Amino acid sequence: MNRLIAAVLSLFAVSPVTHAQNPLVHPADAVETRFDRTQPVVRYTLRVDRADLSGYAVEMRIRNVSDTFRVAMVAHQEYDDRFWRYVESLRVDSRNGTASVVREDSAVWRVRAPGGDVVLRYRIHLPFQMTPANQSRGRAAWRPYLTREGGLVGGPHSFMYIVGSTLAPSFVALELPAGWRSVTGLEPTADPSIFFAPSAAILVDSPVLVGLFKSWTFTVDGVPHRVVYWPDPAAVPFDTAALLADIRLLVNQELALFGRLPYREYSFVIEDSAYGALEHLNSVTIGASSASLAGSLTDIVGTLAHEYFHTWNLMRLRPAEYGDVDYRQQQSPGLWWSEGVTMFYADLTRRRAGLPVHDSTRLAHVAGLVSWYLGSPGNARISPERVSLASHSPPGLLGDYSASTHLQGELLGTMLDLLIRDATDGRRSMDDVMRLMFERFSGQRGFTGLDIERAVADVCGSDVHSFFEEYVRGEKSIDFDRYLGLIGLRTRVSWSPSLNPDGRPAPDLRVYAWEQPGDTGPSLGISNPSSCWGNAGLHTGDRITAVNGNPVGAAEFRALLGRLRIGDTLNVDVKRAGTARRASVIIAGYESPVVRIEDVPELTDRQRSLRARWAAGTP
Repeated sequence: MNRLIAAVLSLFAVSPVTHAQNPLVHPADAVETRFDRTQPVVRYTLRVDRADLSGYAVEMRIRNVSDTFRVAMVAHQEYDDRFWRYVESLRVDSRNGTASVVREDSAVWRVRAPGGDVVLRYRIHLPFQMTPANQSRGRAAWRPYLTREGGLVGGPHSFMYIVGSTLAPSFVALELPAGWRSVTGLEPTADPSIFFAPSAAILVDSPVLVGLFKSWTFTVDGVPHRVVYWPDPAAVPFDTAALLADIRLLVNQELALFGRLPYREYSFVIEDSAYGALEHLNSVTIGASSASLAGSLTDIVGTLAHEYFHTWNLMRLRPAEYGDVDYRQQQSPGLWWSEGVTMFYADLTRRRAGLPVHDSTRLAHVAGLVSWYLGSPGNARISPERVSLASHSPPGLLGDYSASTHLQGELLGTMLDLLIRDATDGRRSMDDVMRLMFERFSGQRGFTGLDIERAVADVCGSDVHSFFEEYVRGEKSIDFDRYLGLIGLRTRVSWSPSLNPDGRPAPDLRVYAWEQPGDTGPSLGISNPSSCWGNAGLHTGDRITAVNGNPVGAAEFRALLGRLRIGDTLNVDVKRAGTARRASVIIAGYESPVVRIEDVPELTDRQRSLRARWAAGTP
């Protein structure tokens, strides 16, 4: 380790730092690293030119690298935006001037540079340009953007890594317009414009917000937390004190559950004019307009509760398939746990903290989940492990069904919680499973489905193999009454016409369209084969060529759906396996389940006691 410190510090001549500031003095605080003096070391420089906000320049200085090596853009496991498409003007220089670079694959380049010291330079072109005209459209909160007031850079969209050397440490230097600040999960150094990453995984998991933003801090258990807000120029004021108080309550709840905070500091990065959210090891990026924040904090706190719980469940307690960084996206059968059980805790955490939720009680919340589950038959017909494997793939892997790992996993987590409480006379719950899983699998090795099964069995002291065989690996519909019955409850299900918000019957719009780069037209997606679209003979994957004789793109098709009324007829021309077909779709209404949860006959005192603790969210 000492040999590496000397090599790195002599390589980049970083400003002198104190022990408290130099991440190399205590690198285990960030991640355990193992390498020797021949390990490559990288210094990145990311430059933003305010005169040209269509992209940014990246320089990658590498030392101690072999004469021939490969660099690649990382594929994010959830949102692979394929930013290798936007790499421009890639060139390489070396000490002796004989370097060359050749594109080997979409996201991979082979570099030849005898001598071991190399400089790669390239530019990232931003496909979405933030302008006053399109700012209201929004953008995904995890995708880079630049405006005259700032933006988001870094992460997997910006930095190439050395294939086969993912433990290579790196420095990141930011060259920004005057007056701009930055916030990132990368380790700080004495120079506020230079940061450190002990591995490629940390590097690409640490986006950088730059520009003119507002920030607030609070401390929980001695750990600093930052709330950062990047405002739109037309932003309206909202209650920042209330938002900070709510976030602090979330942090305190997870500290109570796990017993410690697994990071040195954490940043909640909120971006105006954006949507969606993405978790990181020690930060979260989330989109929320100031207007929505001024109206209510319920939605953003719900999203933050989910993303923040990922700090434990997914970022550290991860599926075995989610190993090191890679330029190929990995699939996992365990996302029902990583996403769905996180949904379970996002709801439970807010209730325990006394934060607002949309459902007044846990019982009402479960009734809504069961209704959603029954109303989309793919959830009951396709195993959660199979749905997990298809989660981040193009539509079509589930045929003419749609299903959600978030929903399946939240319901499985709920049923397991009831099972554990019953088996242990209320002494244990899913909290004990989460703590045990984190203790066993938050290190080098990720978890498998069998690991989850063993942890549940160890906590409740009984055999749960049939539960996992039937409801996780198998395709059996969850027997809700069996598990709700443990606390003296049962479901009553009826079906009635689906209604619009105005109370009128809703048209059957259980269909969608999507396009991928290079497609000649939009493809159709059917979410329920019994819909009027499925009954007309359409199938997921059909390529739409025209609707009522007019060519349409995915956006036009979505707009058309919003204008449909019951009784309308559409002639949809598609191509399937090269053959042209026409389907006449008569828009009809459809029915949705209405779920009520009620007491079972002859309710026992034991059931009442277990229910009371469950309903209160008592561990």
